[in-house]
Amino acid sequence: MARTYHVYIMSNRHRTVLYIGVTGNLAHRVHAHQDGTGSAFTRRYNVTDLIYAEPYADVDEALRREKQLKRWTRAKKLGLIRRQNPTLQTIQGPYG
Repeated sequence: MARTYHVYIMSNRHRTVLYIGVTGNLAHRVHAHQDGTGSAFTRRYNVTDLIYAEPYADVDEALRREKQLKRWTRAKKLGLIRRQNPTLQTIQGPYG
């Protein structure tokens, strides 16, 4: 069975902060951010809402995409997110 990797974007409740990451287990990673063990940044800025995710079969491709998105402007990131999630609603599990 092939593994799926995700490039994901999370935000805080007010959508003032965007966090981009990559993971091989999206459900576990989202839960880690929500319970405060995901990263110091997400804990500090209360980043708990998954608002965007892209699946990849290849981890190197996912890592390249993560780096690409991190270089984008906030406006460009929001444009990408809104194409999949126009109202920036929290994506509910199961993730995959």
